Parts: sequence; structure tokens; C-alpha cells
Amino acid sequence: MSFESKSQDPASQEMLQLAADKGMETIWDRYEAMQPQCGFGSTGLCCTNCLQGPCRIDPFGEGPSEGICGVRDYSVVARNLVRTIVGGTASHSDHARHVAELLREVAAGHIEGYEVKDEEKLMKVANKLGLETEGKDVNELTKEVAEEAVGNFIGYHGEEMSFLKPMVPEIRYELFKECDIIATGINDVINQAIHRTAMGMDADPVNLIFGGLKAALADFVGCTIGTDLSDIFFGTPQVVESEANLGVLDENAVNLVVHGHEPVLSEKVIETARALEDEAKEAGAENGINVVGICCTGNELLMRQGAPLVANYASQELAIMTGAADAMVVDIQCIMPSLKNVTDCFHTELITTMPHVKIPGARHIQFSDTTADQDAEEIVRTAIDAYGRRNPDTVNIPDHKSKLMAGFSVEALMDAFSKINEEEPISVITDAIAAGDIRGIAVFAGCNNVKTPQDRNHVEVAKELAKNDVLCVATGCVANAFGKNGLLLPEAVEKYAGEGLKKFFSEAADALGMELPLILHMGSCVDNSRAVELGTAIANYLGVDIGDLPLVASAPEAMHEKAVSIGSWAVSLGLPTHVGVDVPITGSSLVTEVGTKIAKDVLDGYFIIEKDPKVAAEKLIAEIDERNWLLEMKAKAKEA
Repeated sequence: MSFESKSQDPASQEMLQLAADKGMETIWDRYEAMQPQCGFGSTGLCCTNCLQGPCRIDPFGEGPSEGICGVRDYSVVARNLVRTIVGGTASHSDHARHVAELLREVAAGHIEGYEVKDEEKLMKVANKLGLETEGKDVNELTKEVAEEAVGNFIGYHGEEMSFLKPMVPEIRYELFKECDIIATGINDVINQAIHRTAMGMDADPVNLIFGGLKAALADFVGCTIGTDLSDIFFGTPQVVESEANLGVLDENAVNLVVHGHEPVLSEKVIETARALEDEAKEAGAENGINVVGICCTGNELLMRQGAPLVANYASQELAIMTGAADAMVVDIQCIMPSLKNVTDCFHTELITTMPHVKIPGARHIQFSDTTADQDAEEIVRTAIDAYGRRNPDTVNIPDHKSKLMAGFSVEALMDAFSKINEEEPISVITDAIAAGDIRGIAVFAGCNNVKTPQDRNHVEVAKELAKNDVLCVATGCVANAFGKNGLLLPEAVEKYAGEGLKKFFSEAADALGMELPLILHMGSCVDNSRAVELGTAIANYLGVDIGDLPLVASAPEAMHEKAVSIGSWAVSLGLPTHVGVDVPITGSSLVTEVGTKIAKDVLDGYFIIEKDPKVAAEKLIAEIDERNWLLEMKAKAKEA
């Protein structure tokens, strides 16, 4: 049986064959059992916002054209879109709020076990926010930054979110104000958006969409807070080398898999695992403890600790099916409840840790900031104990893994480029764009979606862009896909890059004394804010808006509500944004037109919905070329 239609990853294909042989169910089996999926829901035309429904509007004009309350198709689709954006905003901001509140408690002396590890990043964030830093010690400044972050959740006296303005060019911020899409607080806009989409509320599709964009910008602020404060706590990432794919599991070690999106937990787990190496060896694990990651918890530990990536979203079940995972520790987001069904077939302990993320039948070890060290010890010792129950006959670790490079924070890039131009390191990129060596920049984000073979669209879009001299940066599960396929290595430059991009990387390598990978791994999904920070630095250096740059975004296998909120703020920032799966807005031609055409006139950014990866790349390159031409014309006009 061929599994290429499910995944292009040979390790996943191997495990899917094993699952089929043993009669174990995977996400792909459940997807096939779900066919045909609801056409009303797929196009956004099903409304369940009151108890009179569900109401389904016929897109062909042969059935109901209004809901029971009289709501029209465009209102239903717009309301559903806004609620999806809000779901993503709530996810990212809940992550960010945890880090912000922990930073405040640490600064107040209420919690031990955590400390500020990056004072330079603390100072940078304080300066970005316009806080007075002169004469203040680390603790006092930490407290002020934390209070400012917490204040972005509930607006004080109607003030705008302070983390937004310094992250974008001034001209873009003024456009946000003109469009009235700047929220007073993250919590405020979530509350307002859910209210405005309730039965009997906002029915104007354009007004609804602008309300959704306000929520999307709040999501961007949540991402920024999550990134900035995690850097302050755990250190700003620098370049590291590691590995990716199921082959990173070690038959002779306690394999502890961390999964989710929460560095506050995973940093403690890996710290404790290193401290308990001897206990693991005494239990018979010759190679001690092997901490590996899935999804963005994995990306957080990869960037800061060099921990290998074992899987991205779609293959999380397969990591357990290897029979070598002794414990899978989950925190928040993208966690399949089906994991418990799989662990029931093996010795693996599935451990939930957060009060709002529990799975029936899983072991729950409540993680608390106040008892973090003790909780991490219990988690690690549970994994060591499970190792003693491992059945060697059930261990099947695919012999597939790839080396990779990661840790490309903006700070790490500027540190590197300062060796080429100490005074203006950002000019290393802008000069390459002006010379045509870099045609443009593409920001990759998003998950896996079983509607397309795992990792295929990610890899094909990236290869096509790189061949055409587009510099690619990546976060989240797409970065894991690139890691598994060898695209996070310098060797991939010679193999896949166009001549201009090869020249850029070659000249950079000569100046830096180190080779850079084809695609720059910038971190977890909240770390999309790093890509915006880089784009804003380029725009400010050139004296243009970020919407003028040859900068595009792509989510070839978007799946989560977070992908919709990220895509929406990317459009708001002025980025043409590709989505490689159907988005539930096609039930309304009006909403579709707003998102894919009219948005370009207002915001410069717009959605490109295209499932064919080659065609998607062609459309992105066409947009990049148009923007390069416009930049050239503006430069000539200034000279004249």
C-alpha cells in the first residue's frame, strides 16, 4: 500500500504502514471516515449562533436565502470568519498572558525558580515601549515591562495597545488608526468580537470584517508579547544545530516527548531531565534522557536548547506508535485527544499539565508556576518509570532524520550581519534586494492539514520560491517540515537556490566565516512577530511602508484558527498572504471579494487562496516583482 497521498515524509509513510498492519487508527483514517464533509460548513454558510438553528443558506439560490432571523449569506460568512479569528487570538494571547503574569510575579518576588536570563533583551523591550530605564535595576525594569504587557490585555483608560506601535512603520500605524482597527486591549477586543457576532448583532459584512481585523491585530500583539517576554525569561535564540524527524528517538534512552506551545513548562522539563540523567542510567537507559519536541513547544526548545524535533502536527500519533516514546507531556494547543487511544496500545505515559487542557484517561500532573521544579521532577521521573515498562519487541524507530540549523532571531541575524556592516547590519539584506540577488522575502507559517499530503505543499512552495531567488523564513510546524526535508541546511542552497540567492549566501558565508541554511528557522508560531520585526526594520531603513516591500506570506497547509488570525494580521500589515487550503468564506462572493481583492486597495495585503503549490508560488513571485518595480519607481521619483 502506498501512503504518498497522505504524507511525503518517508518516516511517516513507514509508520502509517505499521499502523495499517496493526489496525491502529490515525488522523488520516478519521479524515477519510469523515467524507463527504459538510458543504455548508466548508463554505462558511452554517450558522449556529442561536438555539433556533442551525441555519444553512443555499449558495445556489435553490433553497433558503436567509436564516430564521433574516440573516443573509454575507453576514453569516463574515460572522463565522470573525469568530475563527477570535479563536486564534484567544490562543496566542492566553499563551502570552501566562508569560506576562509569570514575569510580573517573578519581579515581585512571589515566585522562585525563574529568572531574567537576557537583560539585554529586557532593555531592548523597555526602550521599545518608551519606558524610562536610567537608574533602574533589573528587577524594577522587569516589573515595569511586565505591567506594561499585562496592561495590553485590558486597556487602561481607553489607551491603545502599547506593544503594537513600535512593531510597525509609522505610516502603517496611521493606516490602522484611519481604519479604526486598533484595540484598547486584547481581552476587550475578544469580548467585543464575540458580542458583535451574536444573534441580533452586527450584520454589516464590511463592518464585521474590520472588527475581525481589529481582533487580528490584537493577535499580533499577543504574539509579540509571547516572543519578547519568553526571550527575556529564557534567552533570545542564537544559531544552533540539531536534527528532525522520527529518527531522533533513541532506543537506548528515556525518550521524553514535549508537545504543545508553552516554554514556561518545557524549559523546566529539559532542565530537570538534564539533572536526572544519572537516575535514568541507573534505570537501564544507557544514553540517559532524550528530550524531543513536537509543534511549537518543540520549536521553543530547539531554538534555545538545541532539542531535536520529532514530529509536526499531523504525525504526533506516529511518534507514540514507534513504541519508543516513554512519556508525552502536553501543555496547550494542537494536541489530538486521540493520543490517549494510541498510548493505550503501548507503555507510553500521556501526561496533561494545564488546568484547561485535560484528556479523559490521561495522567494529569498539574503544572504550577509556584511549584515548577517539583512538577517537572514528577514528570521526568514518570517518564523514567515508564521506560522500565517498555517492550523492546514493539520498538520500531524509522531510520529517517535530517540535520538542521535554527535559532535565527532578528538579534542573531543582526549580530551576524554586523560583521559585514557594523553600523547598518540591515543593509546586508536591503543591498541584496537592490542588487536583485534577493528578489523578495517570504514568511512561511502554519501547520499540517490532512486535506493535502503532509509537508508536500510546504516544501514545494518553498523550493519554487528559492529557485526564483526569494529568501524564505519560517516558524511553527512548517519549519519542522523544512527541517525534515533538509531545507534548514547550507547544502540546500546549492541544491535549490537560484543564482542570485546563491550569490547572497556565498558572499555572506565568506564574510561571516559560517554558512547559512537555505531557509531561516525563526521559531514557534508566536515568533511570526520576529518576521514582522525584520520586515519593519527593512521598511524603516528604506523609508517606506511595510506594505511597499517585496514581502509575502504563505501558509500552504493552514489548519488551526491561529493560522486564520495570523493570516488576517499579515494582510492588515500589507502582505499578500497565500493560503493553500480552502477557507470557509466562499459561501459569500462579497466576503471573498473583500478578502482577495478589495483588501489590496485598502491595506496593500490580501489573501491568495491557491491549492496548487506551483501556481501559488507563481502568484507570490508576480506580487514580489510588482512591488520591486514600484519601489524602483518611487526611488527614481525621489531622485528626480
